[in-house]
Amino acid sequence: MVAPLTSHEPATGALLWQGETGDVDAEVARARAAWPKWAAQPIAYRIETLRRFVNVVRRQEDALADLIARETGKPLWDARNEVQAVMGKVDVSVAAYSECTGQRRLEAALGARQSVRHKPHGVMAVLGPYNFPAHLPNGHIIPALLAGNAVVFKPSEKTPAVGEMMVRLYHEAGVPVDAIRLLLGGPDAGKALGAHPDVGGILFTGSAQTGIAINRQYAAQPSKILALEMGGNNPIIVWDTPEINAAATLVVQSAFMSSGQRCTAASRLIVRDSIADRLIAEVKKLADRLIVDHPHADPTPYMGPVIDNPTADGLTESFLYLMSNGGRPIKHMVRPHKGLPFLSPAIIDVTAMKERPDVELFGPLLQVIRVADFGDAIAEANNTRYGLSASLIGGSPEQYNQFWANIRAGVVNWNRPTNGASSSAPFGGTGISGNHRPSAYYAADYCAYPVVSAEIETPRASIGVGLKDIDVSVMGD
Repeated sequence: MVAPLTSHEPATGALLWQGETGDVDAEVARARAAWPKWAAQPIAYRIETLRRFVNVVRRQEDALADLIARETGKPLWDARNEVQAVMGKVDVSVAAYSECTGQRRLEAALGARQSVRHKPHGVMAVLGPYNFPAHLPNGHIIPALLAGNAVVFKPSEKTPAVGEMMVRLYHEAGVPVDAIRLLLGGPDAGKALGAHPDVGGILFTGSAQTGIAINRQYAAQPSKILALEMGGNNPIIVWDTPEINAAATLVVQSAFMSSGQRCTAASRLIVRDSIADRLIAEVKKLADRLIVDHPHADPTPYMGPVIDNPTADGLTESFLYLMSNGGRPIKHMVRPHKGLPFLSPAIIDVTAMKERPDVELFGPLLQVIRVADFGDAIAEANNTRYGLSASLIGGSPEQYNQFWANIRAGVVNWNRPTNGASSSAPFGGTGISGNHRPSAYYAADYCAYPVVSAEIETPRASIGVGLKDIDVSVMGD
């Protein structure tokens, strides 16, 4: 007998939700059967349906934000921002669909015309993460449905309650019950869903390890579209600037927002040695003031817990590893509540380490690296297999141009945090941060494929070269 799935509130340990593992074959079959009718609906119908989804979410805004906060542990204000992003995704996706996959006609010879139109792939598997359990899968689901695909959505096994509520809201808005299906389960369910022969695409957000495994699994199946967003080991460079306080604030926002559980969070602060002491002192001073508490606490917390105790244990072990291998603690990582996954923001100077692990430390742990030369700063920023997000704070316009031209990242900012990317722009990375299928505004590109047609109403054809002459002697009178 399969054990039931459960979800617990990270901030309290209380049981939040319980349910049963889904049937992969049954869910894919229902989506496959529903797809042709959904795809045949006019685009105006699908747009109107998804705009009703916005109204449905707006009516349930408080309940959805509360559920996100309880299941992830993020502060209520952070959860409310996520719900706003969910609602904003529809208009962004409609604009992107029109711009990227709209119908075009071109004139051709002999009165013919060339038509460029797009078709959906069929059934798309969406594998969601736990850190933004509504916004990030919704960023795949909305453009996929808009393009005429059916969707089977497997939320993270750590946030099934939010996934269940999201699918209910799609259905309430009028998306056919079988055009968007919920598959509950752990990693095995995700593997089985992606491997199903009736799934035409896998849209994934999660760890590099899992994304690479998916990419390897389907290397011999080019018929399946893969869109992989796999996190980062993101650098933030602080160079010459008189605005040390503002720079410190941008560093703290980049490193510790959402308890560092953002794929665009800054893991590495690379700072010019001549300003390092002043900057680090300000960063620590601000980090010391950050309130770490449960989502609904008063006063309002900046950070909640990380997702669960194993994650908190792993981050604590990572801090100890860095410290025991040459890292110099600036602000220790502390577990303030025994048995719960709360962590204080931590800062450690790893400049003296001979080898720094190139891993995604998905939590509130910032590594500091001091350098003397701007070229060395860029080289250090690029010293990673990842390439999602990078920011330069300070510096001259010429240095920003140098930074932009040489940094390997899909999101490159100047005097802005590494996180907080807009849904109105493409979102993706290089290296092992993605597979060159950026999401957000560019999701339209992987949710439908172009079809080119040469069209004319009356058949016309002739062959002007390479034919034998007609032998009139064998022709009858």
